[in-house]
Amino acid sequence: MSLKKLKIFFLSFFRELFVYHHTSLEFRAKLFAAMIASNKNDNSCEYKVLSKIASEIYDDEYRVNVLVHTTKEYVNKILKSNSLDLDCLLLDIDKDLKRHKRFKNKINMQHLRSFFACNGDEDTIILQTRILEFFENELKNS
Repeated sequence: MSLKKLKIFFLSFFRELFVYHHTSLEFRAKLFAAMIASNKNDNSCEYKVLSKIASEIYDDEYRVNVLVHTTKEYVNKILKSNSLDLDCLLLDIDKDLKRHKRFKNKINMQHLRSFFACNGDEDTIILQTRILEFFENELKNS
């Protein structure tokens, strides 16, 4: 493991202590994880889109990598370990929005729509559309 990867892993693992505004970063990771986890198949395209979006949001390379790593953690919890499902993640996002009103400014619908560029099956597209509608509704109601 290279020193850079080790540092990213360390920052991701201890993000509550070492990452400035870690709650904001985690909220964004949850948003992106919801869109990525809706595709049950190959997520390589989604991770490329995520890296591009993260680079647009943050200037700091380590913060970009921590966002990508944190998002992958959430996606893996949903797809592989079954310790989290998409519905629970969306409810958690809803609770975060109610607790922290400023998080509604973190939702960029254009960034979320970027995941449609990845070719998914019909079920994935329908699920991603429903997730976007949920986020739009949350923005209107909060």
